[in-house]
Amino acid sequence: METAERLIRSTQELLWERGYVGTSPKAIQRAADAGQGSMYHHFSGKAELAKAAIERSADELRTAAEEQFAGPGPATDRIAAYLRRDRDALKGCRMGRLTADPDVMADPVLRAPVAETFGWLRGRLAEIIAEGKESGEYPDSLDPERTAATIAAVLQGGYVLARADGSTEPFDLAITGLVDLLENVTTDLPLEGVAK
Repeated sequence: METAERLIRSTQELLWERGYVGTSPKAIQRAADAGQGSMYHHFSGKAELAKAAIERSADELRTAAEEQFAGPGPATDRIAAYLRRDRDALKGCRMGRLTADPDVMADPVLRAPVAETFGWLRGRLAEIIAEGKESGEYPDSLDPERTAATIAAVLQGGYVLARADGSTEPFDLAITGLVDLLENVTTDLPLEGVAK
């Protein structure tokens, strides 16, 4: 793996574990097995490297989510597959954790990819819910944007509850409850030809 790639990967992990302030250039260099000269050859400094790492995490989140979103089946199945995919609930969401970092939120350049990622997620969920309405899976009264925001909020809140409890149980309960709600909205309709 090239030095620039190692630096980005190491910064991704350190930001996730320690936050921006806790991610020192020396810690990045140590984790990436790279010298100071190598780091500053590829990046002007910690801020530019952090931006590259946050953008990489954002791209990876979108790619992973799209695997479930673009899959076959009704809207509820695709959303449930996304919610139930393998996650380290106790570590939290790479992007969600950054919202609690005051240094990232205070810097418009670092905050932008975080905000864009959550905007993309809500938008993509809203598209899938709208598809479910068009197919007759969901009732006309279900608002795609509000429902998408609720799904994103429950997912992020599940991470917070799990971390506070030191157990994945609150996360699992939140996700199961959310899927139950989506399935109940679906089952209340007289569906013809829509697989459950």
